[in-house]
Amino acid sequence: MAYATIEDIQGRITRTLSSDEITVCGNLLDDVAILIDAVNVNASTDAKKVVSCNSVIRAIGNGDSDIPIGATQGTISALGYSQSWTVGSGGSTSELYLSRIDKKMLGASNAIGSYSPVQDI
Repeated sequence: MAYATIEDIQGRITRTLSSDEITVCGNLLDDVAILIDAVNVNASTDAKKVVSCNSVIRAIGNGDSDIPIGATQGTISALGYSQSWTVGSGGSTSELYLSRIDKKMLGASNAIGSYSPVQDI
């Protein structure tokens, strides 16, 4: 069950989705719902919607094909036909994933610890 709609995605990007992209977007919304539930099935509905939209938009792009989503730095040369982009540590492009902020919105913590089964004895 998806937590956001195609219209939610369309309202957050600066272009109109093609019919192929609408199909892909619907499938990605279903996929990201599984990722969200794996992190915290009890997260708020609003958080699930925002995280769903953010994740799918990262995967499909916002339509600006010149600059990849998540790029923190870019270099363009002229006659040597060189172009390079540096993607930040938050993730990658064209991949469905939950960023650190997404996980925080869902209530997942970064706590590291352990549990001993004999701890309560």
